[in-house]
Amino acid sequence: MTALNHLQYIGMENSLNKLMNENRTKTIKTIELFAGVGGFRIGLQRASKTKNGFDITWSNQWEPSTKAQHASDIYSAQFGLENHSNEDIASVKVDDIPDHDLLVGGFPCQDYSVASTLKNSHGIVGKKGVLWWEIYRILVGKRENAPKYLLLENVDRLLKSPASQRGRDFAIILSSLNALGYAVEWRVIDASQYGMPQRRKRVFIFAYKKGTKIYKQLSSNKPNEVLDKHSLFEKTFPSKNRLLKDIKTDKLSSDLVDITENFNTKTPKQNAFFDSGYMVDGTYHTAKIETDFNGKIARLGDFLQEEKEIPSEFYINDEELKKWQYQKGSKSIERINKTTGHKYTYAEGKMGFPDCLEKPSRTIITGEGGLSASRFKHVVCVDGKHRRLTPVELERLNMFPDNHTKGASDSKRAFLMGNALVIGVVEKLGKTLLHEI
Repeated sequence: MTALNHLQYIGMENSLNKLMNENRTKTIKTIELFAGVGGFRIGLQRASKTKNGFDITWSNQWEPSTKAQHASDIYSAQFGLENHSNEDIASVKVDDIPDHDLLVGGFPCQDYSVASTLKNSHGIVGKKGVLWWEIYRILVGKRENAPKYLLLENVDRLLKSPASQRGRDFAIILSSLNALGYAVEWRVIDASQYGMPQRRKRVFIFAYKKGTKIYKQLSSNKPNEVLDKHSLFEKTFPSKNRLLKDIKTDKLSSDLVDITENFNTKTPKQNAFFDSGYMVDGTYHTAKIETDFNGKIARLGDFLQEEKEIPSEFYINDEELKKWQYQKGSKSIERINKTTGHKYTYAEGKMGFPDCLEKPSRTIITGEGGLSASRFKHVVCVDGKHRRLTPVELERLNMFPDNHTKGASDSKRAFLMGNALVIGVVEKLGKTLLHEI
């Protein structure tokens, strides 16, 4: 090899190493907790136009109190067994979870109260079985290697729970993340208001570690500038501008036990947190939002299968139809409290029946499956025939690929879709996050 060729070779090798290092930097190592059938994973994969986007390096899915692990089985069938954990997250050692840049998951909404401080330490004891504390345990256990970013999802009532002390549970989450060096922003998103096929309202939570570009943006701008311009949620899901006077600002206690016992006790029925907001250094700013979307609104009818593909058991005969009409209709029923003997009237208003094909679908619930008439299950009328929605149609309304949950029973597939999220929301948030970092 001549000297010139050798120099050329060294230059090529250095360029290749530089490119490889750049690619490693661009790959965001991600773990998915409470993975279900992989909604977060699919959304992030769709957001990654190249292999240098989100790399799911580890996942966990465990369904308590049941031997059959349908969600985990489907997850493994779709994405493989490698680096997938099907065990109680509480029993997983932090050291067995690979270091990562981004932690994602839709954790259950539960009572987050803190039992007590740990004696002779700076830790806390969260309520047993509450899965938020497993996320907290991972962040604490990873120490300096804790992820830079979190993307979490929950039902929107998280912002208002418990009813006796509205906002306390979310305050505990915010304060504990603040103590670990994170800034947090949140937004309640109704997927249908941004052109997606289901009226599913959920709160999404982004957290950014101190030192990241996004953390600096949140900490160096005025509240209205953050909420109207710099927030990742605003960049992804635009809303109409807020006036500074309409933004509520307050300081969180750093003592989680104090929050548990005293947060919002003076005005417990008033909301401490609105549908949008952010928190930096223990101070939070929150405001109501109004969607600003001018795109096409999705129609339930556009997501139905061809009628020739519908199995006969999904159709409702005339006799059964009367039961469905009763469930969907208005009613007033006298009931008696078994404990106190107190008589009261239970009333329900009339629901649209059958479901309108010209609008986005209603929220899919876990009890969507099964033959029995129900107030909350979907019923459509096509060519003069009433029927329930099929598992494939439920998958489409959550923006999953057709037959993603194939292999489980129809009722279980419906249950899994009732527990899932609308993938398009995650995809859009993932694209924004990739662009920002």
